[in-house]
Amino acid sequence: MIRRTISRPVRAAAALGVVALVAAGCTSNTPEAADTTSSDSQRAGSSNDDPGDKVTIGFSGPAADHGWLGAINSAAQAEAKKFSDVEFKAAEGTNDASQQIAQVETFINDKVDAIVLLPTDGAALTEVATKAMNAGIIVVNVDREFSTPFAARTTILGDNYGMGVSAGTYACKLVKDKNLTNPVIAEIAGIDALPLTQDRSKGFADALKGCNQTVDNRVAAEFTVESGEKVASNLLQAAPKIDIIWNHDDDQGVGVMAAFDNAKRNEFAFIGGAGSANAMRWIKEGKMEATVLYPPTQAADGVRLARLLAQDKSMSDLVQVAVPRRIVLDAPVVTKDNVEEYLPLGFES
Repeated sequence: MIRRTISRPVRAAAALGVVALVAAGCTSNTPEAADTTSSDSQRAGSSNDDPGDKVTIGFSGPAADHGWLGAINSAAQAEAKKFSDVEFKAAEGTNDASQQIAQVETFINDKVDAIVLLPTDGAALTEVATKAMNAGIIVVNVDREFSTPFAARTTILGDNYGMGVSAGTYACKLVKDKNLTNPVIAEIAGIDALPLTQDRSKGFADALKGCNQTVDNRVAAEFTVESGEKVASNLLQAAPKIDIIWNHDDDQGVGVMAAFDNAKRNEFAFIGGAGSANAMRWIKEGKMEATVLYPPTQAADGVRLARLLAQDKSMSDLVQVAVPRRIVLDAPVVTKDNVEEYLPLGFES
């Protein structure tokens, strides 16, 4: 997944964040997205990073009480600083939907050019986001979708189902490569009530069907270190033999790894999720098999696209040059073979 202009190898990944995104949504019935005039074609030949008209972008996201969310916020701010033509107004992170609605209202009153919004609750923020759009302000929705497409010009999403598919596909590869007979496969999920957890689990189960495997042991944590250690300890007690474990979240993975160490269990291949710096260091050290990225750069991508949209620019790498209305980022597997490429994107838990 991901994308940002950090180093040359990561720049290659960054290209996916703007090009591979497109497969998810470069067609639309709206005149805005369907317009491919000659002026668009001319703009497509220019460098989108060249300074343009000054634009003001408001950003609102949840409180950074989780390593991934902290990375989301810092990456957005860092991206905005790269552009001399962007005035970036970041609201204080909050998990209170009412407070976030008030932040968006302030952006509307300030007449910003665009708003990049990772809502605490997509449904709760839909009405005020629609109000911003109706006021002529471009809204870029990040990670948690609004209830209607009219609330945003563009939506940028991680691929939760795709994370599960990537993890399951890699697990199948391990089964084949290690010539495992009747392997025991375990899963440490996040909060089961959340659709994102359900999507990840479904993708994992669907991919395992490709090699005639199923999840033998499953527990659910709460995306925290403490819960990760607790449920992993319970899992290890219940399953004296495990061949492969997929943990949905690398932040809770700190606790999961602690449980492994306490139990002195390391006979299994450990696959993580999200792409923390801890996980990538463990991969380099041989303590972890792989992790599946859930890009912490979604809001940074949102800033880049909000700037393009506010400056009436297009995406020069596309044939259909208009900025897509819906973008789903990739969920690549990071292993010892490519960890150096993705390490600059790893977030601290």
